[in-house]
Amino acid sequence: MSAAPIVPDSEHKGLVARLPGRARALALLARFDRPIGWWLLFWPGGWAIALAGGLPARWDLLLWFLLGSIAMRGAGCVYNDIVDRDLDAAVDRTRARPLPSGAVSVKAAWIWLVTLSLVGFVVLLQLRFEAQIVALASLALVAAYPFMKRITWWPQAWLGIVFSWAAPVGWVEVTGGASATLALLYAGSIAWVIGYDTIYALQDIEDDALVGVKSSARAMGRHVRAGTAIFYAAAVALWATAFWRVFADPLALLALLPVAGHFAWQVLTLRPADGAGALARFRSNRTAGLLMFLACAVVGTAAAL
Repeated sequence: MSAAPIVPDSEHKGLVARLPGRARALALLARFDRPIGWWLLFWPGGWAIALAGGLPARWDLLLWFLLGSIAMRGAGCVYNDIVDRDLDAAVDRTRARPLPSGAVSVKAAWIWLVTLSLVGFVVLLQLRFEAQIVALASLALVAAYPFMKRITWWPQAWLGIVFSWAAPVGWVEVTGGASATLALLYAGSIAWVIGYDTIYALQDIEDDALVGVKSSARAMGRHVRAGTAIFYAAAVALWATAFWRVFADPLALLALLPVAGHFAWQVLTLRPADGAGALARFRSNRTAGLLMFLACAVVGTAAAL
C-alpha cells in the first residue's frame, strides 16, 4: 500500500498529511478528510429527533447518530469507490483517490468497508427494534446508489432518498412509528439533497460529459440556478407544512427564515462555471443543516410544553 496523495478538495490537509501512509490512505478512502459528508448524513436524523420532541431527554441519540453517520458515510464512500474505481480513474478530480491511484487495493478496501460497517452495527444495537428495521431497509438503497449515475439523469434524487434516511430512523426511534409529519420532513430533506448535490456536481460537469456520467447539473444545463432554487424552495415549503402540523402557530414558521435566507444566498451567489465557488456553497450546507436543526429544536420543544 503506497502513500496516498492528498486530493485537492480535502478540508484538513495538514492533519491528513501527518498520518502514516497506510492510515492516510484509509482515511482518504472513507473521506475522513471531508467531514461535510457525515454532517449532511447526520442532520436529517437530528432534525427528526428534535422535531419529534426528543430533546432534551434523548440528547444521547444525537451522539449515537453522529457516530453512525461518520461510520456509515465512510462505509458508503468505500463501497462507492470500489464500484466507481474505473470511472474515477477517468475524471481529473477523482483519479487521485486511493483506489484508482493504487494507494489501496480492492481487497483492503473491502476489509475496511466491513470494519466501518461493524461500527454502524454497534450504533444500530442502541435503537429500538422498529427503528432498527427502518435503518436496515436503507441497505439496498445504498447498494444501488453508485449505479444510478449510469442509469438516470437524476442520481441526486436517489442520493436524497439515501442521505435523508436518518430522518425516519430518528423519528421512529423517538415516537415508535411513522406519520405524515415525518413524510413531509423526509420529502423536504430529499429536495434539499437534490439542491446541494446539484451544486456539488457542477465541479465535474465537463468531465462527466466526457465519460458519460449523468447528473442533475447536466440535466438542468443553463437553468441550474433556477432548478436549484426550485428544489430549495420545495424543501422549505415541505418543512413549513411539517412544522405547522407539529405546532400550528405562525411563530413556528418564522423559525425557518434563517435556513431559507441561507438557501437564497447560495442560489444568488452561485456561479455555475466557478468550481471552487460551487464547492464552497455545497459545504455551506453544513450551516444550513444546523440552522434547520435549531428550528426543529425550537418547534419540537414548544410543542411538547
